[in-house]
Amino acid sequence: MYNNNSSSSAPSSSSSSSEAGDTRSSVFSRGEPLRQPRTSPPVSDSSAGEVKFTATCGGVTSDDVYSDESEGYYAEPSLADFVQEFVSHLNSSPGSFESEIDYITDMLNSCVTTEEILQELVELIYVQSTSIPNFAYTGARLCNHLSHHIRLSPHFWVCRTEYEQREQAVRGDPDTQKRFHSYVLFLGELYLNLEIKSGKDTPGRANILLGALKDLLNTLCSHPDDPNLMCAIKLLKLSGSILEDTWKEKGQSDMDEVIKKIEDVLLDAKCSRDVKQMLLKLVELRSSNWGRVHTAAVSSDATPDNDPNYFMNEPTFYTADGTPFTAADPEYSDKYQEILDREDCFPDAYEEDGNDSFCSDEDEMDPEIEEAFERFCMESDARRKK
Repeated sequence: MYNNNSSSSAPSSSSSSSEAGDTRSSVFSRGEPLRQPRTSPPVSDSSAGEVKFTATCGGVTSDDVYSDESEGYYAEPSLADFVQEFVSHLNSSPGSFESEIDYITDMLNSCVTTEEILQELVELIYVQSTSIPNFAYTGARLCNHLSHHIRLSPHFWVCRTEYEQREQAVRGDPDTQKRFHSYVLFLGELYLNLEIKSGKDTPGRANILLGALKDLLNTLCSHPDDPNLMCAIKLLKLSGSILEDTWKEKGQSDMDEVIKKIEDVLLDAKCSRDVKQMLLKLVELRSSNWGRVHTAAVSSDATPDNDPNYFMNEPTFYTADGTPFTAADPEYSDKYQEILDREDCFPDAYEEDGNDSFCSDEDEMDPEIEEAFERFCMESDARRKK
């Protein structure tokens, strides 16, 4: 394991001398439970004295190669290798999160011993969470767990850097916009999953993220091209109900302001017909209390059996035959890959979350949508005249 303690050996898979130079030791075996390798290469006193680290990109990486005369050479896995392997495991088997997270945390605590290494860990997890399709939810859960169980206190300043560059990002090239939109959705997941302890109070959501999400929504709506509006729609579908509830508890009407911006976009912006339909459906969703069912169940006692909103904020996907599934489904990876395969065959027929889009070859709206849009325009015009 990646470590800066020169007196201890690093866990590594044993290999023959003929293979050692060509293959890197693997901390995890894909598709199997996470576990430490059964054996570790011995480290002699002379090799231990040669341990050295090279600082790179705000973190620390190991350049060591351990050796002994009989077993050959073993390259010590870097922190980046370790993170990539456990992220790959969680991405392919998201249902194993609860059973594996304590082991992952113990391994990280054994090597994250300085602020520099901690910052590298934060950046690695952030990159993985925003670059791997649909890993944002698991990445946010991972951040929440590590924020409470890593001995050094992690600070997710990399998120602030992206936030401060939001005005440039929304006007950037397609690749820049895509990275920014992934960041926005990850921040939404982080707000839903990250718990902050404040004194003796019950852990709650991070207020700093609440303000950031409002600013990001305003930025997206202020530059209303199709990709930016699609990102705003996804963020509100993901977290709109929680954002509005929190703002109302604080006596704020921030969601009214956000929806007003969206209504202005519907009336004035030259976005595509498909995006206008999605915006209209979003406005209707909010007017129906985000599709939630009124229930008398106390939130602290909520269970899947007594609260119809229990899974409200967990992303839901659908297979080709309409079967719903979530990121916690043991067969999630196979089912999500099915959606990706369908997107490859019909790249314009599905949204990024796997749901059917409104795209068609016709230039006109569906009659039902067109009627709803006309009604919306009339109501908006009446409000303006008052």
